[in-house]
Amino acid sequence: MDRGTERDAPPSRGADSGTADGVADAGRIPLAVVAVDREGLVSHWSTGARRLFGVAKEEAIGQPALDLLPVAGALPEPDEDLRDSGYGGTEYDGHDGPGPGLESSLDHGLSYPAAGRARLTVPGRERADVLWWAYPLVGPGRERLLVLAADAAGLHQEDDSPDPLAVERIAPGFALHTDFPGAEELARRLPDILPSMSVGESARIVSQILELGYPVLEFSQNDRVPVTPDWGVARRVERRARRERAARAAAEGRPAPQDTADEDEREDLEYAAVREHLEFLNEVSGRIGTSLDLSRTIVEVSKAVVPRFTDVAGTYLREQVVAGEGFPDGVPDTTTMWHRVAIEHTDEPGRWDDVVPVGEAMPFPAHTPFFQCMTTGEPVLVPRISEQMGHAIASQFEKRDIRPLIGGRSMLVVPLKARNVVLGFMVLLRHPERTEFNDMDRVTGAELAARAGLVLDNARMYTYQESVAETLQDSMLPHIPPRMAGCDIATRYLPGTLLGRIGGDWFDSVKLPGARTALVVGDVMGHGLNSAAMMGQLRTAVQTMAALDLPPAQLLRNLDDLAQRLGDTYLATCLYAVYDPIESELHIANAGHIPPVLVRAVDGRSELLDLPTGAPIGVGGVPFESVRVPVKPGDRLVMCTDGLVEVRGEDIGVGLATLCESAAHPAASMDDACDTIIRALNTRGGRKDDVALLMARLNGIEPDDVAEWRFPLAPAEVARARAVVREQLHDWGLAKLACNAELMVSELVTNAVRHSRRRPVALRLVLGDTLLCEVEDDDHELPTLLSAGPTDEAGRGLRVVSTLAREWGASRTGAGKSVWFELTLPRR
Repeated sequence: MDRGTERDAPPSRGADSGTADGVADAGRIPLAVVAVDREGLVSHWSTGARRLFGVAKEEAIGQPALDLLPVAGALPEPDEDLRDSGYGGTEYDGHDGPGPGLESSLDHGLSYPAAGRARLTVPGRERADVLWWAYPLVGPGRERLLVLAADAAGLHQEDDSPDPLAVERIAPGFALHTDFPGAEELARRLPDILPSMSVGESARIVSQILELGYPVLEFSQNDRVPVTPDWGVARRVERRARRERAARAAAEGRPAPQDTADEDEREDLEYAAVREHLEFLNEVSGRIGTSLDLSRTIVEVSKAVVPRFTDVAGTYLREQVVAGEGFPDGVPDTTTMWHRVAIEHTDEPGRWDDVVPVGEAMPFPAHTPFFQCMTTGEPVLVPRISEQMGHAIASQFEKRDIRPLIGGRSMLVVPLKARNVVLGFMVLLRHPERTEFNDMDRVTGAELAARAGLVLDNARMYTYQESVAETLQDSMLPHIPPRMAGCDIATRYLPGTLLGRIGGDWFDSVKLPGARTALVVGDVMGHGLNSAAMMGQLRTAVQTMAALDLPPAQLLRNLDDLAQRLGDTYLATCLYAVYDPIESELHIANAGHIPPVLVRAVDGRSELLDLPTGAPIGVGGVPFESVRVPVKPGDRLVMCTDGLVEVRGEDIGVGLATLCESAAHPAASMDDACDTIIRALNTRGGRKDDVALLMARLNGIEPDDVAEWRFPLAPAEVARARAVVREQLHDWGLAKLACNAELMVSELVTNAVRHSRRRPVALRLVLGDTLLCEVEDDDHELPTLLSAGPTDEAGRGLRVVSTLAREWGASRTGAGKSVWFELTLPRR
């Protein structure tokens, strides 16, 4: 145990010597520890209490505390007949109470600590001088008072001091906000002097003791020494004293005390048992919880108890824990499914695997000890599994006889709990030839399960949060096809390294009329769920406005207005580019984002595009500008968020230069090019933000792969449209598509001729990875898919297009609208 703290001290009052460290020794004194319950009855009586007050533990537990303890003011005064009874032979000759006004009852509770000194007579020994400290306890536990007591006799002067009041110079007290040496060590050691309680109960009591004050001894020189328990030393000193008394008795010819050897042996066994269990719990605590992975944690818990504590350990978890879901209200019932997630044993390999395989789910009926454990949340001890209980347990395993595995074994079922919720339970079994589980094992098992439950719950919550974060982020990030009209696309997303897996970075691509593609990268400032939710709204808004074919600057203007309506809490940067593969041109607008990199295919040179920076989305009232950048087939556009290039403590220009250099590095594929950039920039260290990266290779579309016509607004032009499409497809070697293409073009051109006002109808065919057909007119009303009846004369045209096309759509343009469809090219 703790040896206390060395400090400068006044003249010695040590019992054993006159050395200058006597007062320091006074801070390391044996303590009696007594707990009192709600009814004022003793619920814990330590070995130190037995030595100090002369009452055995069996006689003290359940008795009124006032009959045994000289605790004035902390408990209501007893009736005269109780005081006169002098239970246990303890007679109170007098006491120094804590002063007037401290009398209270356990029903109302004592809100402050009390300390005092009492002189009492104990049977079988001389008059005792007792120092005591009483702590009122509040909370859900049954204990309402914790009493620490010490024998002041060891602090008396044993020299020939003429001062008869020397003994009165020592008094018990409390120290709040202490700064004397030893206070921190005492706070760490306080759990060692508490009764054998659960982790939660001990933590609750310790926190109250620290809040109410440290126990100290105050000397006449105003020295204050922290009271630190020294059980190990006290045990050895008491044993040595008993043996010395026995030796003196033998030397004087008197018989030695009969209980000396028995007392020594009993203390040795008690001390060894407690030490073994504490060492086991300490060892297990160090072996579990090394990871927040739920599966690994389950294996750690199972292996920690086999074979030292048990021979077989089976772990069961609620179905919702395994599935990462929440729990229904109320305690588990007979319909609750429990998954067997681990079996660890010392039997021959495979003996348990076939009978109780891992992964099996099953309910448990009310007559089993498992049901009792999971409904009460308390350990269930079965010293030996009888034949009748073996039959009851085996009845749950259809067509499998489990009785040979469990018959005659000792069983302990302990609940795995966290926050008063039963997550599962562990079934611990010992071989018949091994010592049965006892009450101390039950306490140890409960403590083990409490620690394991917390670790499992932490792993469960972490796994659940990781799953939620990944699902949310994956649902918000688009799954972009690797090929669009005239360009190839590759993307990467890296979650933040410190702030979870969700953030506000995103990328996107949107198909536009005229075989064009919109490329988007954005970054909502901040992290977490709120930023991700804001990102989802902005991304949806960009997709919607891009489908309207708004110019880049106008789109950012509308996005900024939307952000103003959503609230001024968040800001976002956004880079929006429209690639026209036919015109070989980029149309780009920027809202406070880092500029993109353009890698030229001709010479491999990379450059940051010089764009008007603009203000972030959400600032409001700021104009946006767009620029047109000519490109060549094979050029690559690299767009990313600042999390890739920005490192704390480093100028962002360094990251942008590294981005340009790595983007220009030759690569076998688009994916390899992205990986090269990530490796170059992600290995610098210090990155905490999430990263979105989009790279597009601008392949362009050859002029020979584009065919355009314009038709006057006359019904006869529909036949000419079919003819030119048939002829063009034959020239391209796509005669197999001619029939369906003619039919769909006929429907679209017919609708365009019917609804156009003045401008001719435009028809364009684009040959790329698919066959794209677009029909444009000057009517702004978009067509809708109708359900035509048997007698309806119209409404079937778009139904035909929807049935035959690989994909189709309609969008507004500056001059009207565009209706398009795609056909899959036949294999060549």
